Amino acid sequence: MNNKELIDKLNNYGSLKEPFFFMISYDLSNYYVKALKDLDEDIKYEISSKDKNYTTKNKSLKKYPISFEKYKKKFDYIQEQIACGNSYLLNLTAKTKIETTLSLDEIYEKANAKFKVKFKDEFVCFSPERFIKIKKNKIFTYPMKGTIDASIPNASVKILGDMKEMAEHTMVVDLLRNDLGIVSNKVRVEKFRYIDQIDAGDKKLLQVSSKISGELEDNWNEKLGDILISLLPAGSITGTPKKKTVEILKDIEGYEREYYTGIFGVFDGKNLDSSVMIRFIQKDKDGEFFYKSGGGITCDSSAKLEYQELLDKIYIPS
Repeated sequence: MNNKELIDKLNNYGSLKEPFFFMISYDLSNYYVKALKDLDEDIKYEISSKDKNYTTKNKSLKKYPISFEKYKKKFDYIQEQIACGNSYLLNLTAKTKIETTLSLDEIYEKANAKFKVKFKDEFVCFSPERFIKIKKNKIFTYPMKGTIDASIPNASVKILGDMKEMAEHTMVVDLLRNDLGIVSNKVRVEKFRYIDQIDAGDKKLLQVSSKISGELEDNWNEKLGDILISLLPAGSITGTPKKKTVEILKDIEGYEREYYTGIFGVFDGKNLDSSVMIRFIQKDKDGEFFYKSGGGITCDSSAKLEYQELLDKIYIPS
């Protein structure tokens, strides 16, 4: 894919103040950009939606994950890379075969998430994580890093007090603060490490987020393509330093992320909102379903705990 072609297309829609939908894959190799008035009928989305009181019946889910032994080999390789100073934080992900009685449409309709997209008959995403929001010449990003089962006693106190989680989150905040500095001025962390609760099928998860902002020039809409591409791939699902970390992940993950951990969003003619595509179920050509999930690894990470987090993030939303 030619990045210039994508940048020009986004800049053009922005300059015209034409409302449009966009979706860009993790490695920038694929994209879908369409004016809202021309959007295909088999693409559904919700942006920054409020919680709904949905309940999903018959939401049985079977998981066929990578074995712990195979995961541990990948984990150990990443620890070697960290020890060599090639990276400090890497978001290791895996592709898990799943079986469910629900269709992609049913999963989309039932999902209780801030950001949802169902793309044709290819995949559905129900993400809790915003990528960037632009409103009144200000750009915001809300990195999420750190997850714990909400049923654990004093879960919020434990995760906020965990030094490993603190270090991991701080690294991501620093990375995204630097990223915003590429495209905006007066960058600052407005809120550091607050808790969001996520419905994860039959359990609830607590996720730690921060809020970072910057100021844009008045004509930011004319540079939408430059802004988005400068910030991709998202720091929260790669690691730091970003370029070298992406190379390491490509070597070790053993599958293509494709649109998973890419972004989707909408420019409404005045403002822009977008999401990182995590919590992702893909349907292959044979009709089999695969769930893609992962988590951040630092030098202080535990292989068993990280493996459990990967499994906890595989769920049918309710």
